[in-house]
Amino acid sequence: MGARSKARKRAIDVLYAAELRGADPRTLLAERIDTLESPPPNDYAAKLVEGVVAHRDRIDELLTEHAEGWTLSRMPAVDLAILRLGLYELLWADDVPDPVAIDEAVHLAKSLSTDDSPRFVNGLLGRIATIADRLRTTR
Repeated sequence: MGARSKARKRAIDVLYAAELRGADPRTLLAERIDTLESPPPNDYAAKLVEGVVAHRDRIDELLTEHAEGWTLSRMPAVDLAILRLGLYELLWADDVPDPVAIDEAVHLAKSLSTDDSPRFVNGLLGRIATIADRLRTTR
């Protein structure tokens, strides 16, 4: 697994734990860095957590708009964390190609969630990717 893939997994761990605890992901990230967790989240993991937090309202708005028949509260917490991170990379991480953002999110869903999650994550991020260029101009 590459360094960025590991960073994505670490970011998902933070985002997921924060969602379950009702905590601020940035606070949880700082705690994990301060406690010298082995290995601590690296700079890219921190960038991902910060980016998801900074754009969370817009991310959740887009997920709600494009998740056909699903509300955010109905989604498993790990899937929601994966989708938020994937959508952040899709729209705001200029150095990550769209197919890579989607593929990485699907891979995380395969390793961390249910059998149905990879297809759900792929479908939802794929729908948004079709309009990603237009969305990037309005961000």
